[in-house]
Amino acid sequence: MDDRYEQWQAAERLALTLIEGGLQRMAARTLAVFLFTEQDGVTAGEIATRLEASAGSVSGAIKSLLTVGLIERLPSPGSRREHYRLRDDAWATLFTSQNAVIQAMLQAAAVGIAVTAEDDPAHQRLARMYAFYEFLLGELPALLHRWHQRTG
Repeated sequence: MDDRYEQWQAAERLALTLIEGGLQRMAARTLAVFLFTEQDGVTAGEIATRLEASAGSVSGAIKSLLTVGLIERLPSPGSRREHYRLRDDAWATLFTSQNAVIQAMLQAAAVGIAVTAEDDPAHQRLARMYAFYEFLLGELPALLHRWHQRTG
């Protein structure tokens, strides 16, 4: 059996696992391309071709992966196309305060807290949500420090 075929099968299985874990289908498949590519960087067009997907769906997936910090834009002098790659620190970045999703959750909870009365059950749930994300952000630096010590 062809090694590339086996790799692509593994990539598709990984994408299914990510989908089951809550990632949107196209973002999961796009992330699998980044994980399994042999290239330093890929364009949206290359991803669309590989996945046999529309440019629009790949564009949305790339935006989603950029937002959570898993991928980054590469400098591409002389090219009209954007090039992207998986960040070296992708998994750590996913759980840092740089993560736009964590920041958005904190902000959304804060807005909800501001517009609900203290005795309202919604206020209490939102306050608990806010407290969780605030706690998470407070714990992450030590956790990430240990991770960086482990990985050099």
